[in-house]
Amino acid sequence: MKKRKILKTLILLVIAGFLIGGATMIYMFKMPHQDVQSSKTDYSLTSTQIVEEYLADTQSANEKYLADDGNSKILEITGVVSKISEDFSGQIVVLLKAEGSKAGVSASFTEETNANAAQLTVGETVTIKGVIRSGAAYDEDLELYENVILEKIDLLTK
Repeated sequence: MKKRKILKTLILLVIAGFLIGGATMIYMFKMPHQDVQSSKTDYSLTSTQIVEEYLADTQSANEKYLADDGNSKILEITGVVSKISEDFSGQIVVLLKAEGSKAGVSASFTEETNANAAQLTVGETVTIKGVIRSGAAYDEDLELYENVILEKIDLLTK
């Protein structure tokens, strides 16, 4: 009799755990995402300015631009298109990098904004708006500079 009561309680606890876990997952997936393009810009910089700021003091730049909650600062970056490529998802990725600069700004467009990026050409100066995900850094093991990474990008001017 006691075994049956323990088993019944255990089954009820497992079912309650699944229900709470499922409700939490549904809540997280249904949360509204940050609408970058209609939100106010936090900072307007050139690609060279943000790269130099990160290379000079990474900790200070991270505190200024990145947030632990995922809602990092929205930036407008102006720079020269140095490279245009496509990622594995079919999204256009643009590298804004001044000639002679150690690193640049790698910007990934979204499905909605990909069409705006199709008109870009290497060598032109553009302004883009998006969310910063990581800053520039120097990797001593590989002896390479890493680019600033921006996501949810759209083209502001051409």
